[in-house]
Amino acid sequence: MEAQAASATTRLETAAPAGGDAPVAVTVLGATGSIGTSTLDVIARHPERYRVHALSAHRSREGLLAQCREHRPRLAVLELEEDARWLRARLAEAGLDTEVRTGREALVEIAEAPEVDVVMAAIVGAAGLLPTLAAVEAGKRVLLANKEALVMSGGLFMEAVTRSGATLLPIDSEHNAIFQCLPSEHRGGLEQHGVTQLLLTASGGPFRGWSAERLAAVTPEQACAHPNWSMGRKISVDSATLMNKGLELIEACWLFDARPDQIQVVVHPQSVIHSMAAYNDGSVIAQLGNPDMRTPIAHGLAWPERIASGVEALDLFAVARFDFEPPDDTAFPCLRLAREAIASGGTAPAVLNAANEVAVEAFLDGRLSFNGIGELVERVLTSCPVETAAELEGILAADERARRDARQWLGES
Repeated sequence: MEAQAASATTRLETAAPAGGDAPVAVTVLGATGSIGTSTLDVIARHPERYRVHALSAHRSREGLLAQCREHRPRLAVLELEEDARWLRARLAEAGLDTEVRTGREALVEIAEAPEVDVVMAAIVGAAGLLPTLAAVEAGKRVLLANKEALVMSGGLFMEAVTRSGATLLPIDSEHNAIFQCLPSEHRGGLEQHGVTQLLLTASGGPFRGWSAERLAAVTPEQACAHPNWSMGRKISVDSATLMNKGLELIEACWLFDARPDQIQVVVHPQSVIHSMAAYNDGSVIAQLGNPDMRTPIAHGLAWPERIASGVEALDLFAVARFDFEPPDDTAFPCLRLAREAIASGGTAPAVLNAANEVAVEAFLDGRLSFNGIGELVERVLTSCPVETAAELEGILAADERARRDARQWLGES
């Protein structure tokens, strides 16, 4: 598989410990989202150890203003100039000297800035690819919460990690769990280290056990009401369709040099076992914890040390039971489509992701049914040609073509 050759020299475990005499400078991409706010919560618990260099948000200017007041970053980035002007005025009124910039170029600048030690990559969707890749190419410690960067450009991304000497630490709870369950050295294929299977857990989302007929009437409000995790609307919908798990499967292939057939998705509705690794001697090692993203964030910030995250200790007596079941690929086809995309290789995962982003946006806007998300993704994935993904330009072109095709299927220009 293409993933094996590209990720055989992945550097996931060679960073020096965070800390030292001077506070570690952190850039948070996607600061006002759930991962960003959790990251800042952990940082605030260790002011002697970390300082915030830069924050970014898409359009959440009020949220970014509050964060600037609390964390006093040197730089803040918003998407639009009108929002930036508003933020500059409010910061001036507060007597703060945070510099406000706009656009994609500014995101890349704060990701690769020489003053920065750690970059939390938490921008949702394809928009996070370029700044995350810039942080990797600059050799940063990258805390990867933007799974789309690897989904879209896995081989190119992992080659950049190896070439630059960047340290890549997974923050998605499932991938962080697998990272903690694997040997410290696990490059070159799972078999070489006695690992037979990665068990990627899934909550099943709010519609676990529902039939396709029942799912047809699902509303955006229902889809965004996740039973265990507090997440943004797009990720919540992805969790409800199981596309989020499909994207995580693709990401795991690249992170851990695994073939798709070596990864089993296991529905675990309690969301306490975050993932597992099975070994050839019969052992299965699992990472457990309360469903709170501050745990993997703290792990990534301080690794290989451990720091307090603010998360309560797991009470096994309160949990009382663990349930497991296979995913329903019939009612939730997105997981199957993700497997097909990584098996096809090349630009297929980028096409999958782009079509899904358009479909989810249409669903949230009331222009597409819940079941229509998977249907639209399958149409685009089937119609778009699969090309090599050796160059960033080709990946971005495939992304744009898939979005255009998806909008045409929706009857949009």
